[in-house]
Amino acid sequence: MFNTEFVQIGIIILLAFIVGVVTTRIILPILRKKKLGQNIREEGPRSHMLKSGTPSMGGIAIILATVITGLVSSAVLQKTERDVIVISVAFIVFGLLGFWDDFTKVAKKRNLGLRAWQKLAAQIVLSVAIAAYMAEYSLSGTSVYIPFAGLYIDFGAWYIPFVAFVIVAMTNSVNLTDGLDGLAAGVTAVNALFFAVAAAVYNFAGATYFCAALCGACLGFLVFNKNPAKIFMGDTGSLALGGGLAVAAVQMNMTLLLPVAGLVYVLEALSVIIQVAAFKTTGKRVFKMAPLHHHFELSGMKEKNVVALFWIVSLICCTVALSAL
Repeated sequence: MFNTEFVQIGIIILLAFIVGVVTTRIILPILRKKKLGQNIREEGPRSHMLKSGTPSMGGIAIILATVITGLVSSAVLQKTERDVIVISVAFIVFGLLGFWDDFTKVAKKRNLGLRAWQKLAAQIVLSVAIAAYMAEYSLSGTSVYIPFAGLYIDFGAWYIPFVAFVIVAMTNSVNLTDGLDGLAAGVTAVNALFFAVAAAVYNFAGATYFCAALCGACLGFLVFNKNPAKIFMGDTGSLALGGGLAVAAVQMNMTLLLPVAGLVYVLEALSVIIQVAAFKTTGKRVFKMAPLHHHFELSGMKEKNVVALFWIVSLICCTVALSAL
């Protein structure tokens, strides 16, 4: 049975890859014509200034490829799963929030889009709504699986704030990871593959289709996003990736496997928190620059090597997470 499911995962990834390449190729000249280019933050590495003007909002292609392939696969392999629809809707909504942010940046011709509190407030509202839905309709209710220990703990009234926090944290962590050519797309492709396999093992068909499609879509986008990138995913892509992957993990009750498989995301977010806290309390910086990938860059590593290192770390972390299944 597993062999059949793994073959299906492979086919879905391949189809999503093809759709991802096609959709990215279609929207790339459109974004160029509309001059929807990325504005590079002035305090970032000087070498990144050369990337200014590179078309952004490429996440549109990832969203289209993932949703189209995921829903079609679900409809063809069996009648459309409610779960794949729920995850896809959350994926799209977070993508729309990112699009709003990206469009604001382009309209104002600066690197800052929505105000931080506006983006965070919207994420919290969306995450609480999703958490409330999961508490009511998920198979495990308000119980949370504790990996490696093999235990289930009922979070009760704490379930909704816990899940909402995880979704918000994951969304912002992926957003912070999106800072080098191919970094976020590659790391997410690895994580999506892990959760697709995990979903297949535990027979979560909807999550299997979505995560496999997300993996293929990210790989298709990488054809154009690898160094030197011809297109960036923007917040349209990074918020969608974080939100979609988090909701899929929650739906499978593998919420606590997110920081294990997605350790790269966690380290990226922690580096920013540590940097800000250290500077505000001591006036000194712990890292040469945050997020963490910029610290490695400014320490002398080439951008391609930093990206490759983070991909490898993601592979190792996902392998460790597999041992908890």
